[in-house]
Amino acid sequence: MPDAWIYGAVAITFLLAGIVKGVVGFGLPTVSMALMSIVLAPIEAAAVLVIPTLVTNVWQMFAGPALIAMARRFAWMTVGIVAGTFATIGLLTGSSTATASGALGAVLAAYAVYGLAAARFEVRPAHERWLSPPVGLATGMLTGATGIFVIPVVPYLSALKLGKEELIQSIGIAAFVCPLALGLALLAHGRYETSLAGPSFLAVLPAVAGMAFGQRVRGRMHPVVFRRWFFVGLLVLGAYMFLRSVR
Repeated sequence: MPDAWIYGAVAITFLLAGIVKGVVGFGLPTVSMALMSIVLAPIEAAAVLVIPTLVTNVWQMFAGPALIAMARRFAWMTVGIVAGTFATIGLLTGSSTATASGALGAVLAAYAVYGLAAARFEVRPAHERWLSPPVGLATGMLTGATGIFVIPVVPYLSALKLGKEELIQSIGIAAFVCPLALGLALLAHGRYETSLAGPSFLAVLPAVAGMAFGQRVRGRMHPVVFRRWFFVGLLVLGAYMFLRSVR
């Protein structure tokens, strides 16, 4: 049963993660999973982030005028996410803490390198139909194995050259489906512990508060500068987690 110290760690983690999301527009599950994995086992951290991530991404999923059209457009991608998550959830539930932490660290470091490189790719519309399902499957497999769901779906959606509102909405759909699939997969494997429900619900308040504060900070701070230091910190943390698991 989580004690007061765990509740405090979860609250601080999601406050910081919410601030990051408020300033740069992404990063809540990534930051929260990375920080919580220092004090919790990765499977416990993944269970805690499900509810606050779902809640904070509802608005993003419904942003814009074309939810139904976007949901249909990326239907096979979301099917791939669900299938991939259920296919690899055994790696998160069955791996040793060191193995799961190492995999998580590697994904975080790869995501940080991608962000720092500011690489921009373009996917032609003709290729989207056959690329979306495997991208969803790969994203789901990483979600099930590590609890992180930003690669490769976020770079892929950015490469489609969608309009601003379409991009926000498509990322919101993926960011909603991924934690939902993760929660269902953990529940199906009997690893969504009721003792973690309290910290998970508690995390919603600091996450929302952090987002509100981060949005105010964004008006005074250049997002590009913050994003650069965010990826540097993520790279250091990911490398540390990976090297620690190897040693």
